[in-house]
Amino acid sequence: MRILYLSQYFPPEIGATQTRAIEMTLNLVKQGHDVTVLTEFPNHPKGIIPAEYKNKLVEYELLNGIHVYRSWVYARPDKNFYTRMGFYLSYMLTAAITGSFLKGPYDVVYATSPPFFVGVSGLWLSRLKNAKFVFEVRDLWPESAVELGELSNSKFIKWAEKLENYYYKKADAIISVTGGIRDKLAARGYRKKVKVVLNGTNTELFSNKGQALKTQLGLQDKFVVLYAGIIGIAQGMDQLCDVVEKMKSSKDVHFVFIGEGPVKSTVDKIKREKSLTNLTLLEEVPRELIPAYISAADCCLVPLKKNKLFLGALPSKMFDVMACERPVILSVDGEARSVLEDAKAGIFVEPENIDHMISAIQKLRNNPGLSRKMGKAGRSYVEQYFSRRQKAQELEQILIELTN
Repeated sequence: MRILYLSQYFPPEIGATQTRAIEMTLNLVKQGHDVTVLTEFPNHPKGIIPAEYKNKLVEYELLNGIHVYRSWVYARPDKNFYTRMGFYLSYMLTAAITGSFLKGPYDVVYATSPPFFVGVSGLWLSRLKNAKFVFEVRDLWPESAVELGELSNSKFIKWAEKLENYYYKKADAIISVTGGIRDKLAARGYRKKVKVVLNGTNTELFSNKGQALKTQLGLQDKFVVLYAGIIGIAQGMDQLCDVVEKMKSSKDVHFVFIGEGPVKSTVDKIKREKSLTNLTLLEEVPRELIPAYISAADCCLVPLKKNKLFLGALPSKMFDVMACERPVILSVDGEARSVLEDAKAGIFVEPENIDHMISAIQKLRNNPGLSRKMGKAGRSYVEQYFSRRQKAQELEQILIELTN
């Protein structure tokens, strides 16, 4: 097949969206398909486009067999409703224009959302290229933005909901990344179109690298609790900071937060004002180095705020941790909890329950044998059910059936 894959976020940017996009496209190429990616000039999450892309509209590169076209976007460090809309809409336009000039034919135009407006570009290009339109839904938008308090304009919400349903009606297939999203879309009448391709992990990249990095960080005598990912609103970083503060008296426990995001400066301010000497804040690191940091930890946190929206969430970082043979402390109820408990790979704690999280950390600190057992169980589980290669093969089969 010839596949035109639209993802606003893509490596070298770091994040769950970028990881899923690169792993899926790489595996599709390995399986013999021709894949072209339309993405943005790298800038996320800081909103600063690197100097090498200045004064350019489009840049092409061949990345491990993937044809990657990067286009200009309106990126700004200050994040508000208007700059975000400019950011999303500019990609919608430049991706559509860039894609229009690519020589066809294509069998599939695959658009992954959010950002929400990628669907406009994907639908336009599918019609232009006479290709099947596949719309991947990683998050229900605008529902998620409304639930998190990021969107409140009633007129805009109604307009966005109409556009959302238009995508679903026009799509030849809808790919859901969780069972919860699938069920919601099925309830809206799209049961026949929606297929599930769950998140997973690259079991070749993510594996137990040993704890050499722990010594390099000067934490060899500590029980290290790691959070690696977006430092954002949805993750409940204020509650994590409360956990850090309450455990200051546990001198052998040290926290490490890795990543960037909209509340990173707030976390840094809390660290300084409350003298959280038991917390190390690190900048985001390249994806290929993340396994070493996970392996340096004794347990890893996978948190989301207490919201019914997240009952259908399945964070990919959970699988990365399991692949590195480290126990997960998961504060995400619903689908993610079911997977973790089935894998026996960690401890579930009630979202935003600080005392429960502290108890889970203490339990793992005091039971190294339990931690090892959970780590081994997690690795075995993802190898069997959640490798990215398996998920790409599932997606490949869906696309083959769609185009035949």
